[in-house]
Amino acid sequence: MSGIFGVITKKEDCMRDLFYVGDYHSHLGTNFGGIALYGKGLTRRIHNITNSQFKSKLSEEYKTLKGNKGIGTINYEEQPIYVKSKFGDFCIVSNGWVNNWRELAEELYEKGDSFSEISDKRVNICELVSKLIIQKETLVDGINYMFSRIKGSISLLILNKQGIYAVRDSLGISSLTIGQRDNAWVIVSETTALPNLDFKVKKYLAPGEIVFIDKNGLKQKQEGRSCSKICTFLWIYTGFPASSYEGINAEIVRERCGKCLAENDDINPDLVCGVPDSGTAHALGYAMEKKVPYRRPLVKYTPGYGRSYLPSSQNERNFVAKMKLIPIKEIIEGKKIVLCEDSIVRGTQLKSHTIQKLKENNAKEVHIRVACPPLMFPCKYNYSTRSKKELVSMRAIKAIEKKEVKDVRAYVDDKSSKYKNMVEWIKKDIGATSLKYQTLEDMVKSVGLPKEKLCLYCWRGTI
Repeated sequence: MSGIFGVITKKEDCMRDLFYVGDYHSHLGTNFGGIALYGKGLTRRIHNITNSQFKSKLSEEYKTLKGNKGIGTINYEEQPIYVKSKFGDFCIVSNGWVNNWRELAEELYEKGDSFSEISDKRVNICELVSKLIIQKETLVDGINYMFSRIKGSISLLILNKQGIYAVRDSLGISSLTIGQRDNAWVIVSETTALPNLDFKVKKYLAPGEIVFIDKNGLKQKQEGRSCSKICTFLWIYTGFPASSYEGINAEIVRERCGKCLAENDDINPDLVCGVPDSGTAHALGYAMEKKVPYRRPLVKYTPGYGRSYLPSSQNERNFVAKMKLIPIKEIIEGKKIVLCEDSIVRGTQLKSHTIQKLKENNAKEVHIRVACPPLMFPCKYNYSTRSKKELVSMRAIKAIEKKEVKDVRAYVDDKSSKYKNMVEWIKKDIGATSLKYQTLEDMVKSVGLPKEKLCLYCWRGTI
């Protein structure tokens, strides 16, 4: 996952706003945090935030750097990228993923180009994007050329001497919002960053829309498309609860998901809980609908452990999952528990570090309720699960069929016997008393947008 943000002010220094706006994006990643600021010239800072928070690593820059415009990112790779070009010097940050990066990189190599930012034997996606953009005569033409060449989804911010270009990806997978406060402007992936800094939402960028912000305000450089395919997972899991996408708040959607799960459930539990923290709102919705107590048999010790979903190493994911959740035996013992989870990706942490802790503390029953359908396909549009083999649903299908199965459409249909067999296998594998997933229809209803405006790729294999 990743997020991008930017700030521009008419007169005063923007560093304070940039620092705190960036901090409000910290939940989106665990690898790198970076900023670029334009004061007397372009200044760039990038820090590894794997074992620390964004604000702790950027605290010195906050005290010393000055400028009236800046951009930044929380990202899986090192950004911002500094570019010296025919357009002048600029810095760029991006949010998303390019599936055909190898093909595009080879094409650039053959033209005599080179890449300076290499990690995990892969070119830096943001650097690749910048090299595509500068091949045309204007930045706007270059951005559209980049859109035409990539297979995937890229939103970006470009900072130069004149101001900031803000660009939402052409499919509308990610969200990008413009906020305003007097003579200051902000661009964010997460609207969580706005209220405490007194910014008001001015505009949700449309897919493919390009705007330019300078000291005189906002100028549209290219209209966006009316059709959108925004990532549904923003509401289900990845987005912060206080954020809104397309004007729809994530916390409210999660409560509606929980209510839908409860409406279709015949279990009468003693208590309802959520896997902290992303399952909390789903569990609250479930508890409200069922009129049973919401309690916390598992508590997270500190947000500093971050999301166990994000680290690239399975050992690290397991360690984070084990350390961050602490059971309370007095609440657990002898209880019939409904545990709400946003999703099940690999299933190993739910099995080994959540259900196991409840059982070790003598829970009578543990019923798992999942706020979305089974994840069947790795995301093609952001840096997330990259392999089918990582998904517990694929492991289940392989175990049932006793071979690799390429066409899994029969398992996507929640009314089919194959789907029910898959869910039963996962239930036994994770050690739950029962397991139920949200239907696709109820998840879409909970979001409140038409199905054709949502990206549902990771559940059905088509956008």
